[in-house]
Amino acid sequence: MREQMKVKVEEPQYAVTTGVAFAQVDAWFGHTRRDLKMDIIYPEDQGKLYPCILWICGGAWVQMDKSAHLAYLAELARNGFVVASAQYRTSNEGLFPAQLEDIKAAIRYLRAHSKRFRIDEEHFGVMGESAGGHLTALAALVDDPIYDVGAYTEYSSKVQAACPWYPPADVSCFPYDSPMDAATSPESLMLGKNVMLHKEEALKACPVTYVSKDAPPFMILHGTNDHVVPFTQGEMLHDKLEEAGCEVRLVAIEGADHADLHFFQREVWQRIAAFFHEKLENA
Repeated sequence: MREQMKVKVEEPQYAVTTGVAFAQVDAWFGHTRRDLKMDIIYPEDQGKLYPCILWICGGAWVQMDKSAHLAYLAELARNGFVVASAQYRTSNEGLFPAQLEDIKAAIRYLRAHSKRFRIDEEHFGVMGESAGGHLTALAALVDDPIYDVGAYTEYSSKVQAACPWYPPADVSCFPYDSPMDAATSPESLMLGKNVMLHKEEALKACPVTYVSKDAPPFMILHGTNDHVVPFTQGEMLHDKLEEAGCEVRLVAIEGADHADLHFFQREVWQRIAAFFHEKLENA
């Protein structure tokens, strides 16, 4: 059987480039250097530039895998974005603010290579889950050149919209029964100090510390039944942003626990795409 099909060409072809080295950092106790890498999904469209969204994987700052959610990120890209997912140093590889420095380096790299990947460098969003949600919020809120280190510092690391999922907003007040319990917590390992005994230093690693009226639009996703990062953390970030007069929306997902299947349903990703279309294309 033969069949003839007439196809109307309306969409570009999307390409995936994995393992793109975007920065070099110290390794092996400072004796060696290694690459940090990212995956990039982009349209091979010579006639148009697209807003860019950087995804930041979670993992309690202890583990991360930049490629874990490529299937979902590819669908987001086909909604009309360039989407990248960046590696960052985990807490055994570098103490805070190493993680924030790495994310800002990834944003600068993408801006520096915007023509190659068809990026509209004026329209950047950032999104991440858990520890990645924490870094998402910090990347959107922290505007201080001391965190822009390494290459491409002539480019900005600012973003125009942020979507943190179940973000640790204030690691200085996580509900531990005693300093002994807090000593080996992911937050303490990230900071390199006990968060209960060093609250002033812990606050320097907290998104709530950096909230100002200049924050970009936020959409916070958080499950109401989160047993890892309490829902009150998402509420805290929302309320701080709202008090500062910022544009913010807290989407409370009923019954959802930490990083469960609720967050990987099509309707959630459609909501995310709509948010970034609205805030990036109209920025």
